[in-house]
Amino acid sequence: MKTPAKRYLYVFKTKRPAVISVVTLSLLVAFWFCLPKPLFDTPTSYVIEDEQGQLLGATIATDGQWRFPANSKVPEKFKVCIIAFEDKRFMYHPGVDPLAFGRAIRQNIKAKHVTSGGSTLTMQVIRLATKHKRNLWNKLLEMAMAVRLEVGYSKEEILTLYAGNAPFGSNVVGLEAACWRYFGRTPDQLSWGEMAAMAVLPNSPALVHPGKNRKALLRKRNSLLDRLVWNGTIDSTTADLAKLEPMPDNPVPLPRSAPHLLQRFRKEHLADKGNNTRTRTTIKASLQEQVSDIVERHHQLLKANGINNMAAVVLDVESGATLAYVGNISHPEDPALESDVDVIGAPRSPGSTLKPLLYANMMHDGLILPNSLIPDIPTQIAGYHPENFDLGYDGAIPASRALSRSLNVPAVKMLQKFKYERFYDFLKKEGMTTLNKPADHYGLSLILGGGENTLWELSGAYANMARVLNHHPKYKGQYDPADYHQPVYQKRTDKVESQLEKNGLLNASAIYYTLQAMEEVMRPGEEMLWQQFASTQRVAWKTGTSFGFRDGWAIGITPKYVVGVWVGNTTGEGRPDLTGIKTAAPAMFEIFRLLPLTREWFPMPVSAMANIKVCRQSGFRAGGNCDNPDDMYVPKAGLKSPVCPYHQLVHLDRTEKYQVNADCEDVGAIVTKNWFVLPPSTEYYYRTKNYQYKTLPPFRAGCPVPGNSNTMELIYPRDGASVYIPLEADGQRGRMICNAAHRQAGMKVFWHLDEKYIGQTTDRHQMEILAAPGNHVITLVDANSNELTVRFKVEEKKSGSDKP
Repeated sequence: MKTPAKRYLYVFKTKRPAVISVVTLSLLVAFWFCLPKPLFDTPTSYVIEDEQGQLLGATIATDGQWRFPANSKVPEKFKVCIIAFEDKRFMYHPGVDPLAFGRAIRQNIKAKHVTSGGSTLTMQVIRLATKHKRNLWNKLLEMAMAVRLEVGYSKEEILTLYAGNAPFGSNVVGLEAACWRYFGRTPDQLSWGEMAAMAVLPNSPALVHPGKNRKALLRKRNSLLDRLVWNGTIDSTTADLAKLEPMPDNPVPLPRSAPHLLQRFRKEHLADKGNNTRTRTTIKASLQEQVSDIVERHHQLLKANGINNMAAVVLDVESGATLAYVGNISHPEDPALESDVDVIGAPRSPGSTLKPLLYANMMHDGLILPNSLIPDIPTQIAGYHPENFDLGYDGAIPASRALSRSLNVPAVKMLQKFKYERFYDFLKKEGMTTLNKPADHYGLSLILGGGENTLWELSGAYANMARVLNHHPKYKGQYDPADYHQPVYQKRTDKVESQLEKNGLLNASAIYYTLQAMEEVMRPGEEMLWQQFASTQRVAWKTGTSFGFRDGWAIGITPKYVVGVWVGNTTGEGRPDLTGIKTAAPAMFEIFRLLPLTREWFPMPVSAMANIKVCRQSGFRAGGNCDNPDDMYVPKAGLKSPVCPYHQLVHLDRTEKYQVNADCEDVGAIVTKNWFVLPPSTEYYYRTKNYQYKTLPPFRAGCPVPGNSNTMELIYPRDGASVYIPLEADGQRGRMICNAAHRQAGMKVFWHLDEKYIGQTTDRHQMEILAAPGNHVITLVDANSNELTVRFKVEEKKSGSDKP
């Protein structure tokens, strides 16, 4: 009977080929999968570069190390130096160098302690990746893994792994981070002496450290330079000069050219869970520095008024690429300034900067023509009472001039006609992401800064308009939806194919007239101030000031560039004179002077226009009663725009001083003329600003006045209005000032409140009334028995929840 040992021996002899195969296969599998995946999983620094690859800034990695993402290319000088110093047969061995290993054993035996490990560069990469302790077993394991690494990686890739993960003293890991920390330059810019110093550092980074043990570092560097002379890499003269170069001293600060863009990249990278923490941006380094200088210089002037923060961005229109990104001033030494806040991406009240988008939408839909008159009179809509910046009124003003002067009341009137819900939807399609509440929350205040937007998205929206207009000839009148996109700051390698459509989000002709109106922006009370900013190139621009003087904006457009500037306090504190025209516009035009000069302007998209007759006085499509209309190219949607509502036929006597009719004048003696007639309240303000306006003549005595003559209008309160009359200091309810307009000068108007006579006015029709909370009726009767009735309500308490 066989013993167990004999049975096992018998089985092994009979099954030996199979056993050997299984063992061999197991060893091969173990060998193939012995490398960790990924090889290095240590966190890396966030690194941003300009368009040419120049370092703009970097953060320290989450483990406290300066470790840049590995670069795909190792500088030739480092390659030669590290091979000569660490592993002279690196290019020939399979990961393990038997000669070096044997030499290390002999040296260790002779010295009776470990003086050399015999590790190749490949084995050092394995040790850096696995962090194995130094013992015989781990050394054998490293040797096997090194051979496996050589099987799957090229020599160049292995050198890249080493250069990206080798320790260089203190908390500096990797060649690139070390070159920036010790020399303030890229590895490609290092001399032979500097690169030799870098090559010897990883050999014993804890012992040989810049700033201390300098003699040991100097000795090793010079020894390496001698070795480079011996192997013919450099000549002796080059080596002697290299030995005279100073050794690296204490670490130097890394560039901080775009700290807020670095912050943005890190935030977006974490949100997207990306892999590579290095990005090549579209920033132009020289322009970035110049814009930063402008922001800093203007900040020094503004901080005297308690205005502490400022931001600027420059975009390329064609690509939407960011050429300069200054998210704030840069004063980390003063935490009170909150200069670490990136204002470019911060939601702020945009003031009037959305008005051009509304103007373009109105023309796109044919609701107005470029110069259509828009009412500019005291207005109250559902308790909302907008006012112009100068608290004055023009009665009526061409839409283009209302935009250039940034008048609030006409803008609200236009939005009321366009509907704020539609405008809200448009802004969403444009790429505005900060309007995170329903449209009803903002109401009509949306056009005056009632919502929040970012400088990033606003500048991008303006660039979208310019891009669409530039592409109109190229696309032969069609539109590419891809022209509407957010700005980008990272270089794009993908190409987006154009998917042309017949209609665009905004018509090119509507955009054209919008930019024309924006070319000479003015402000009430400061009509000539803009001229001091006149640039040598044409710029369409818009400023904005938020409620309470908290934000000042200026955004300018040329066919090639968009410049956006924000000024204010990150705390939200308002300051006197913090207006877009005074604080942001000067910086914006100074930035434009940095950009390449061009006299080109946007092409007029004639193919998207129609030539029609336009009323010279009203700017509306000419009707039959308009005298001497002008021929004008307008957006094609203007073909369906309203006909002039202000011209009418009037019947006059032979002197043309009085209106008459067939009841009081022979038909043959009646003179019929076209007359430009505005509503009484509009006329009341319009004629003070337009001397050429001729009021409608009164009816001659004895002529019956038609019931629909519309001779009187109550300016405030409007019919159906809800008003709140505040309490005075003594606790009594104050009086309400009512205003009316009458077409005929010197006409007496008799006022009645709730059917009780309260007084009369002549010429200046203004009346103080005392009205208790509740519903009321005002009745006006003029000396010709014309009557006007208006109903309104006085609220008991001021509502803070009502939205216009």
